[in-house]
Amino acid sequence: MIYQVRHLTRYSYALPVTTTHSELRLTPRELPWQNLVRSSITLDPQFETMRSFRDYFGNSVRYCCVLTPHHELAITAESIVEVQETNPLIPAATLPWEQVRRGLRAFDDPVALQAFELAAESRYIRWTPAIADYARSSFTPQRPILEAAAELSTRVHRDFKYTPDSTDIDTSVDDVFRSRRGVCQDFAHLLIAMLRSQGLAARYVSGYLRSGGIGAEASHAWVGVFVPGNGWVDLDPTNDVVVATSHVTLAWGRDYGDVTPVKGINMGGGDHTIEVEVRVEPLASIPVPVEVRRVAGRRWDR
Repeated sequence: MIYQVRHLTRYSYALPVTTTHSELRLTPRELPWQNLVRSSITLDPQFETMRSFRDYFGNSVRYCCVLTPHHELAITAESIVEVQETNPLIPAATLPWEQVRRGLRAFDDPVALQAFELAAESRYIRWTPAIADYARSSFTPQRPILEAAAELSTRVHRDFKYTPDSTDIDTSVDDVFRSRRGVCQDFAHLLIAMLRSQGLAARYVSGYLRSGGIGAEASHAWVGVFVPGNGWVDLDPTNDVVVATSHVTLAWGRDYGDVTPVKGINMGGGDHTIEVEVRVEPLASIPVPVEVRRVAGRRWDR
């Protein structure tokens, strides 16, 4: 599948902002199954400085600085991405989950050792005994890890209600568990907490979903679970699916804090509001590139 993605973030401030420093994680990752054809980021007002780097998890990050006084800041990221089919795994053919848990702690496999850092609690992901108990019923003795994880994802989809605007970034995993409602970010954090409570490695993945799925109207979130021999397998508890060609991957990390699409600091501004618009449109083919004049401070192209 080929997608054209447009992600607009607009900040409106009550008072003038004199300086803005931002980190943007708005460029899709290059992956074996995902080809980033091209991407651009535009700011209004224009930026004076922008540079690109990779963070600890290998995500593409753009740092930008805006020095023009403003009451409104619009950040537009546009990408064309090709997502390919992958060979689906047979959940029953994966390793028993207890063996995976032991392997993460053996410290004799560099790949498992790297995954091990995603088995601990993090800023937004902590669990209670009740959360661990909920997860445990899916992890019966010697059950294949992907079979257990997929069933747990299905249970979260079934038992928790998707309710827009019912939570915010400060809503804890425990609050979501007790209220039985939330949005895609909450369900990703919750599923990760449940998997980590069983001693397994799980990571938070941000991205986009093709129109038609739950959560497609904004940036989306799902979960990667570490499956030895197969790497990371992504599960979307909001839509109860194994992630495939309907998803575009932006970034991953321990939790939302590692992959926030736009974060930074301002001088001034006072109270503010944020509007986010996301459009993910399938294309029949990769469009012929149009010559783009790169004007410093106005547009950043890949």
